[in-house]
Amino acid sequence: MTPSETYQLNGLVQLLLYFQWKWVGIIALGDEKGEIFVQTLTHLLFEKEICIAFTERTPSHEYFFQLDELISQLKNIVVSLHKSNASVVVAKADTHAMFDIHWLELVVNNFELQPVDKVWVVTAPWDFSSEAFHRQINIQIFHGALSFAIHAKEMRDFQNFLHKLNPHSEADSFVKLFWEQVFNCVFQDAGGGENQLTSCTGDEQLENIPGPLFEMQMTGQSYSIYNAIYAVAHAFHAMLSSRTKHRLGIVEYPVESSKLQHFQIHPFLKKISFNNSAGDTLFFNENGELVDGFDIINWITFPNQSFLKVKVGKMDPQAPWDKQLSINEKIITWHYTFGEVVPLSLCNHRCVPGYIRQSKEGEQFCCYDCAECPSGKISNQTDMNDCFKCPEDQYPNKEKIQCLSKELNYLSYVDPLGRGLSVMALALSTTTVLMLGIFIKHQKTPIVKANNQTLTYVLLISLLLCFLCSLLFIGYPQSLTCLFRQTTFGIIFSVAVSSVLAKTIIVVLAFMATKPGAGIRKWVGKRFAFAIVLCGSLIQTGICVIWLGTDPPFLDLDMTTLPEEIVVECNEGSGNMFYYILGYMGFLALISFMVAFFARKLPDTFNEAKFITFSMLVFCSVWLSFVPTYLSTKGKYMVAVEIFSILASSTGLLGCIFVPKCYIIILRPDLNSKGQLIRNNKKENNY
Repeated sequence: MTPSETYQLNGLVQLLLYFQWKWVGIIALGDEKGEIFVQTLTHLLFEKEICIAFTERTPSHEYFFQLDELISQLKNIVVSLHKSNASVVVAKADTHAMFDIHWLELVVNNFELQPVDKVWVVTAPWDFSSEAFHRQINIQIFHGALSFAIHAKEMRDFQNFLHKLNPHSEADSFVKLFWEQVFNCVFQDAGGGENQLTSCTGDEQLENIPGPLFEMQMTGQSYSIYNAIYAVAHAFHAMLSSRTKHRLGIVEYPVESSKLQHFQIHPFLKKISFNNSAGDTLFFNENGELVDGFDIINWITFPNQSFLKVKVGKMDPQAPWDKQLSINEKIITWHYTFGEVVPLSLCNHRCVPGYIRQSKEGEQFCCYDCAECPSGKISNQTDMNDCFKCPEDQYPNKEKIQCLSKELNYLSYVDPLGRGLSVMALALSTTTVLMLGIFIKHQKTPIVKANNQTLTYVLLISLLLCFLCSLLFIGYPQSLTCLFRQTTFGIIFSVAVSSVLAKTIIVVLAFMATKPGAGIRKWVGKRFAFAIVLCGSLIQTGICVIWLGTDPPFLDLDMTTLPEEIVVECNEGSGNMFYYILGYMGFLALISFMVAFFARKLPDTFNEAKFITFSMLVFCSVWLSFVPTYLSTKGKYMVAVEIFSILASSTGLLGCIFVPKCYIIILRPDLNSKGQLIRNNKKENNY
């Protein structure tokens, strides 16, 4: 009474998967049963991506007495085992096949071949046939083997039963024959004359018999026989109960015990379900097969031909697929070759994380090369078939084995670059405030009154705001700052450049108004200057309003530009509108430069035209170099380029126009007097 072969084959596959043995050999007897076993197992292994390194058939029964042919075939098997790099061999434990495998040790010794150092995985019949092996067979080849054994439990009083066995009992003649065989002795009353064997006394101890010949524990074979007897007893009981029920008119089909045939008990056997004395529940499935599991046995051999069987796991077919097999790996003893390390049985080395499997042409799918993952992808497990990309907010590490979180990239105040630019902006803002204070304090002096005092204040205030608006570009971008920082910068800068343009035009108009009969005098005044500033600013404001109304800037997380960082940026929305703003500022600067260039030689004591000319050169140079630099940088450095351009161009205006005047006001007050103004005018007129 044994479980279904299907359960064992499934357990065998799960055992190979548990230890990740993907490259195994198969040995079976070369008959019909062996061929069915090989074909069925091959199909199951293929489904689970386990490859077969080799398949060998041991000689069938007709070769058993042809010693030369038997040795030749066994030698070929040994050679095949040596050639293969598979560390695991699956063997179907047919009695003849297992005898042949045991003979492999003899073949190895006679032909001076290297020992076969493999992990043997053997099916359940080995548990039945192992006790019948001859005393002279060397079992060391199977040290560390794993075998499937029909599930067994220790029965109550079984040990007492063995100890009470009496070979002199006439009730069971088999015991006497068994006694003579296992103790290699003979009873004197057996006859046969003189015998070289020792005499049996009947007092020999069964526990002294070597393990390969007899085991004191309940084996799978004994457990199956015990259960089979009880199953038949329960079936007979059910059959007799049906006869009683028929007499009472309950059952439709009676069973007459006097005419009982063996097949008539089958329906009752299929339906029985009982608990044995070990606590196991026994029943059959719809195919009449016992629904029971297997024990996983680890075989530990010793030089004296004894062995120890250690139960290291079990296979329960009634459990879910992923929980059917349970293994206590820590108590397994492996073959001496492998030591305490779980053996590897692979066609080639595993592909470590960072690499993927690449199939070899003409080879099985278990044999492959390892190819490194391409840039931007990783593999984080061994033997992966494909690399995969990291999530957008992560990037591969150098080894391409894990994804690392991307850092946020923006120009912060704690960043050295951001800290330096913010300090520079505040320093220039402070300088501008000081200059404004100086001009207000000395507003009655000629140098301050010259060239439209009010425009000077407007220009200084707009430059102050230019320096301060650069701070909008530093720090973590917010939706509000993204919306207004470019437009604020554009409008304030247009006010500053328009003020410079107005100052330059007023200088030219003032000189032209001094000529006799000139009707242009009415244009020289504050109202016209303010009109120029207002008109220049309103046009820029209109461009900004259109920008905000159509495709405004917004906060964006750019995860693709920099491979290891997330760029937190203000997406300009319509990039064209940003360049329209820059283009309009360039247009105002160009007009200012042209007017100032023509007015640079006009006779005026405090003529600013030459300084404005130089300041416009600085302004245009900065912003012309800004465009290619801005387009070639990414992340926080792009923002830093724009901040630097704002500070540099504003500093150019501040330094070129106001530093010379502050020099005269503070260090050369003698030049900032009405008398000096009259003397300079006389010199210019005489000239």
